[in-house]
Amino acid sequence: MDQQQLEMMQQMQDQQAAGPGPLFWIFYLAFIGLVVAGMWKTFTKAGEPGWAAIVPFYNLYVITKIVGRPAWWVVLAILPCVNIIALFILSIDMAKSFGKGVGFGIGLALLGPVFYAILGFSDAQYQGPAAASGGVAAA
Repeated sequence: MDQQQLEMMQQMQDQQAAGPGPLFWIFYLAFIGLVVAGMWKTFTKAGEPGWAAIVPFYNLYVITKIVGRPAWWVVLAILPCVNIIALFILSIDMAKSFGKGVGFGIGLALLGPVFYAILGFSDAQYQGPAAASGGVAAA
């Protein structure tokens, strides 16, 4: 290797060691703010406290209350492998609770930050829990 290549490698290592720059952190914090604001508004529309959106695990409990599922669904939502199915079902129920379709529910499951913001800031109204008592989907 010649001297120029060594200098370039040293510059790359210095840049990597420095970590992400301020522009990254600005966009990251803006994104997190959008996620929190969307979930906060969604929870508020459903008659739940908005601050619950920022409390880990409690927000899952509040989601189960909003959609009408039993509280033990929180356990399903945190179990590995099972959580994928449970979160899809909860997301579809959330969409139905606000008068949206299954496609919107799949969007909530796959792109939650974007779809919770849409749900929270749109004119969608909470129509009550979509799931009947006992965890069986309403007809």
